[in-house]
Amino acid sequence: MLSLLLLPLLMMTGCGGSDASNASSENTLNDQAQSKAVRDSTPNVLTPQASGTVLLGAEPLVADISNTDQGYITVRYNGSAAKANIQITGSDGITYKYFLTSSDTWVTFPLTSGSGTYEIAGYENIMDNKYASLFKESIEVTLENELLPFLYPNQYVFFTPESKAVEKAAELVQNSASDLEAVEDIYHFVIENIAYDEKKAESVQTGYLPDIDSTLSEKTGICFDYASLTAAMLRSQQIPAKLEIGYSGDIYHSWISVYIEDIGWIDKMIEFTGDAWTRMDPTFAAGNNNSKKVLKYIGDGSNYTLQYTR
Repeated sequence: MLSLLLLPLLMMTGCGGSDASNASSENTLNDQAQSKAVRDSTPNVLTPQASGTVLLGAEPLVADISNTDQGYITVRYNGSAAKANIQITGSDGITYKYFLTSSDTWVTFPLTSGSGTYEIAGYENIMDNKYASLFKESIEVTLENELLPFLYPNQYVFFTPESKAVEKAAELVQNSASDLEAVEDIYHFVIENIAYDEKKAESVQTGYLPDIDSTLSEKTGICFDYASLTAAMLRSQQIPAKLEIGYSGDIYHSWISVYIEDIGWIDKMIEFTGDAWTRMDPTFAAGNNNSKKVLKYIGDGSNYTLQYTR
């Protein structure tokens, strides 16, 4: 597994602390360790704003589209119905359906289709699975940077500067020399410390949203929890990360892809024995102890069918 990122493996052999050559080797290794340049691990959490400059809809369901150049909209529902529904359709034709319950809190939703025309539609639940249309409008989006939707927190990857997961991520990568090393450090922490919760997987309800700090403290979770926690940790370190939802074989599943400067999006497969990995799936790696059979399955991009990107 250590060949995943081709990290140097420094091995010290021999015994007897008084040997001059051993002492010299130790000094050399210490000097190398001290001189290793590390990346800045200070958390940088982007905070969505509901500035109220440009709004769609009206109470009880309002969408603030003032900051679409940052790759998100914020929505608030404060009505009396059981829930409301926001649907976002980008230029790729994929419709993302999000649900909200009544609250005074603005909820963030990403614009993952990049720059272009989006249709934003709002609905209010009237009974069972029936909804009344409240508004539907088209907007033009020009992103300041195409990576921004995958750096901000949102409903599915929710974190704040005060999140324990943000603090933990900074601790994990404090000695990382590069973003690639930081990704590996976070990835291995998740797969080695979070156990797969089979009971939760069997009972999870539609509309479930991850709580990354609960996953961190309870040390258990389902695929959605793994992916959300990992993505949040990476984003808090200014490493763009996509939470992707779809099918692994015939199983509904979540995984992540990451963006590394000078490499681009790493989003196709995992190679644990080569010099590249382009998809990492924390759930299968954690739940199967990195067996060769499972890693081969994860690494075969044909086993994944992407539906949504958060």
